[in-house]
Amino acid sequence: MVIKACAKALRDHPECNASWTEDEMIQYGAVDISVAVATDRGLITPIVRNADMKGLAQIATEMKDLAARAKVGKLKLEEFQGGGFTISNLGMFGVKDFAAIINPPQAMILAVGAGEERPVVRKGQVAVRNMMNCTLAVDHRVVDGAMGAQFLQTLRSYVEQPAAMLA
Repeated sequence: MVIKACAKALRDHPECNASWTEDEMIQYGAVDISVAVATDRGLITPIVRNADMKGLAQIATEMKDLAARAKVGKLKLEEFQGGGFTISNLGMFGVKDFAAIINPPQAMILAVGAGEERPVVRKGQVAVRNMMNCTLAVDHRVVDGAMGAQFLQTLRSYVEQPAAMLA
């Protein structure tokens, strides 16, 4: 779901779907999401290509396959080279929040922490909801703080209202 939410937010904020090179800033047309996968040989970032055009089930199936093949060193070069945006998730290790380092030449990376039940106030009432922390790191040569904040607002709206991702 986070992959799809990021892809939709990047489609809504195309100025964030970019990279920095020594010669120029590159604006991407396709929304290709890299996802950090831990292997015995270190991290690798397989890519869900055109993630904004795929449904949740297709993304989940594709990511499961990419992660499994990444762990055994069976990815093709084009399956992990490139990508315009990266997601790093340490939630499965119980990590609540962390800061991830941008993968050059990409301009942004989202660090996703563990989802957990927390008390929240909704319409004046305390309720228990599943919550997670996300931290966005940006290369300010491409995406400034205000642009990053707008991207996060949109991402949050998709995560909190998943039906909006179906449109």
